[in-house]
Amino acid sequence: MKKSIKRMLAEIEREVTYTSRLIGKSKLDPRVMAAIGNVSREAFVPPDLVRFAYDNGPLPIGQGQTISQPYIVALMTDLLQLEPDHIVLEVGTGSGYQAAILSQLVKKVFTIERIEELGIASAELLKSQGYSNIECRTGNGYDGWPEHAPYDAIIVTAAASHIPPALIEQLKPGGRLVIPVGLPYMSQELMLVEKDEQGEIHTRDILGVAFVPLREETPTNSNNGISY
Repeated sequence: MKKSIKRMLAEIEREVTYTSRLIGKSKLDPRVMAAIGNVSREAFVPPDLVRFAYDNGPLPIGQGQTISQPYIVALMTDLLQLEPDHIVLEVGTGSGYQAAILSQLVKKVFTIERIEELGIASAELLKSQGYSNIECRTGNGYDGWPEHAPYDAIIVTAAASHIPPALIEQLKPGGRLVIPVGLPYMSQELMLVEKDEQGEIHTRDILGVAFVPLREETPTNSNNGISY
């Protein structure tokens, strides 16, 4: 499996080089690459797709959701400019893979998943894998997780038609938000949102992406959210 991880990391590096003009850098933070190398991606994909776990592409995980392409996971993580003392919010737990990457780099990860079945499974998986600094919740990620705000960084792993106001409000001054913005299954742009120390918002488009849509309505069977 070590050879598979090395191959995946090499593919990420090649794609970073290929897109360097768009993303504004030719290399990602070595800490991000190390974190990706430390996480067993095969644990976060369905058993029948394990042979594809380290390919540089997205994979279905059930419930109409996907585990993102490793390059996109690496890029979004890098854009957050994470530090060891940071508190991070992830909207869209999915398989739990992105949360596992984040947990290697920060003090605490709060991650919220709209689909209850998926959220419970991911929480159990992350616990079984030994990730002790991740708190999971089933709820409406569009509204963020205000109880633990403000956050040093926020990452959204589903495409929104616009930047949710609650996430801007819950972002700490000096913080960064990375989110895909655009219409479902159509034109989407990965966007970096920065809140300066005065609370002013600055945005930058990074590159075109394709994500499942972020739902705004309250999840079925979860009015206020359920934490695990």
